[in-house]
Amino acid sequence: MFVDEAVIEISSGAGGNGCVSFRREKFAPKGGPDGGDGGNGGRVIVKVVPQIRTLVDFRFRKAFRAGRGRHGQGNNKTGRQGRDVTIRVPRGTVMKDSRGRVLADLVEPGEKRVLLQGGRGGRGNARFATSTNQAPRRADPGRPATTLQLHLELKLLGDVGLVGLPNAGKSTILARVSSARPKVAAYPFTTLAPWLGVVRMDAERSFVMVDLPGLIEGAHAGKGLGHVFLRHIERTRVLVLVIDVLAGEVEDGYQALMEELRSYSPALVEKPRVVALNKIDLLGEAAVDVTLPDETFWISGLTGKGVREMLWRLLDLVLQQDKEAPDFNEDDGHETEGEMG
Repeated sequence: MFVDEAVIEISSGAGGNGCVSFRREKFAPKGGPDGGDGGNGGRVIVKVVPQIRTLVDFRFRKAFRAGRGRHGQGNNKTGRQGRDVTIRVPRGTVMKDSRGRVLADLVEPGEKRVLLQGGRGGRGNARFATSTNQAPRRADPGRPATTLQLHLELKLLGDVGLVGLPNAGKSTILARVSSARPKVAAYPFTTLAPWLGVVRMDAERSFVMVDLPGLIEGAHAGKGLGHVFLRHIERTRVLVLVIDVLAGEVEDGYQALMEELRSYSPALVEKPRVVALNKIDLLGEAAVDVTLPDETFWISGLTGKGVREMLWRLLDLVLQQDKEAPDFNEDDGHETEGEMG
């Protein structure tokens, strides 16, 4: 089951209270305050785990709570720190708060972020001893826990995204070039969830291709599977506009796809792209006169004609994007005491 949205609640751990205590020993008649500090509460941490592909686990577990800090004790004993909780998510997960603000956008394997710091432990009365107040009876309470509701959104990470109207043959192309086996049938909307496949060009070079649900007019406004489609296409670096050469005016199909992409986000039409005119095996002797502004490949996803040439061009575009991409510096100085989730 492919699940790409979830709502969860997270809570940091409350800090432990400081302790009010005095030494009571036979040979220490003037023993001073020895109340220890409370322990800090546990943090809530999110971590990217490449083996996780969807957000399906969050359908069954929706609350994540870190451990609270222990209270301070006499003899200057500091309370134990609360246990951290680590939420494991797939690559491409965006985490937003209830106001829609992005708290984390996680794309790198092993990447970690601290979502909530634990409550600070309170100070024990030993901290308040002075020359004029040698027997303080004051201690601080621990800071309370923080609770937050999060909206998780998965945006797939792929190198090449197949964009097309329903029944354009995107799934057939993906099945031809990779080991992925999306559903292929002679009716629209056979792809109801994104499919990923690894396209291996040779022993050392490969890229990830994504087959996304078919795009219809009004997709940018949520019609059909529009939002599902367009959310994931944001993550792909190169687009392939797949057009059925038998479906009528090719130029009209091209303009329809470009308009939907532009209406959702102008950034989508700035991505590198090529056009794949698919199903040429069914043309027979018919001639189709097509003039498009983008680089165009005449292919057959069924027979494989023209596909290899297109893949080499796509690889060139992906490698070019790799060269232009900024380096990622992982900000990770946080270790967890235990993992849950």
